[in-house]
Amino acid sequence: MKHAQIFMAFFRAGMLGYGGGPASIPLILAEVKRYGWMDDDEFSDILAIGNTLPGPIATKMAGYIGYRVGGILGMLNAIVASVFPTVVLMIILLVSLASFRDYPWVQGMTNGVVPVVAVMLGALTWGFIKRSKQDFGWMKVIILLIGSILLIEIFGIHPALVILALLLFVFFRKPEKEQLKKEGETE
Repeated sequence: MKHAQIFMAFFRAGMLGYGGGPASIPLILAEVKRYGWMDDDEFSDILAIGNTLPGPIATKMAGYIGYRVGGILGMLNAIVASVFPTVVLMIILLVSLASFRDYPWVQGMTNGVVPVVAVMLGALTWGFIKRSKQDFGWMKVIILLIGSILLIEIFGIHPALVILALLLFVFFRKPEKEQLKKEGETE
């Protein structure tokens, strides 16, 4: 039953994630929540680490989540479910639509889905911002947002480098006084 759930979860995300890997992320999150495989914080960590590594994000997430839920077989199951159906569908569509690609209705199909993908990504982004606010407060979140926009969009630094720098900063930073105080109280 577990492997059937893994397959169906990543099959649905792979088939409905129109617009590439980032468009699949909200769908993968919905599947993870549906089956209760992990909480939002762990999903956010997987997404952050996945963005720092090379390769398609949806496939990396499928591999890790599949492994976490069902071991090696779960990982292979999730990767096959997320990649194989779309490859077959792409071959069928490209072969059959190649002769119609200049028709306006084919162009309209592609353009019509883009706003829906934008809303899905916006909802996912807002969820991440709200969770970050719980951990850091609005001031730090706004500073991080502005800094990330400047580094990625204005200065053209690759997002993986920004995420890696933030992960290293958090890993090597000294604990704040308040956190030290809490740790002292629990000991």
